[in-house]
Amino acid sequence: MPLQIHKQDCKMIAQIKGRLIEKTPTYVVIDCNGVGYELKISLNTYSKIGKSEVCSLYTHFVVREDAQLLYGFKETSERELFRLLISVSGVGSATAMMILSSLSPHETKQAILNSDAVTLKSVKGIGAKTAERIIIDLRDKIAKVDSGTAISLPANNTVKEEALSALVMLGFSKNPAEKALSKIMLSGEEMTVEELIKRTLKSL
Repeated sequence: MPLQIHKQDCKMIAQIKGRLIEKTPTYVVIDCNGVGYELKISLNTYSKIGKSEVCSLYTHFVVREDAQLLYGFKETSERELFRLLISVSGVGSATAMMILSSLSPHETKQAILNSDAVTLKSVKGIGAKTAERIIIDLRDKIAKVDSGTAISLPANNTVKEEALSALVMLGFSKNPAEKALSKIMLSGEEMTVEELIKRTLKSL
């Protein structure tokens, strides 16, 4: 009787190291003692593999009813971000890899931390609802993760928070005020708290 694995996502294979025998922008094949393992990769990992004959990738093993798939990552931080993304309802492995191929891990984290749904929606297959769900589900988790790399919030994020607090104190509802602030800040123009509040008041 064949082994049955009921979990969709498994961690039984953590890393693969061997001779790189095939490399494409979407997958690689690594020879480990005569067995060729095909691993799906992001463009980010593709660019980091280089031309070395020996290749080592951290992996994530996905088991489905119709397939068993290996995903490879050059850095553990990208693998952890992949795992966070697929924990979001409606975000499958293919969608997560599309995100990591369209944006760098740093850009993805910054978009989530800054509630930048516009950047997330620029990825093929990501709609407004999915982008908002990713932000809501992962912002706090990513903020708490100590990955060993600095994920800095831009200075205008503090300006936005102060402006939002002021608008709420003035009697405006938080959600409409935050949407109005985000829309104005899309221009990328640097503004003081006072300037941002004044512009937002004109649109509310």
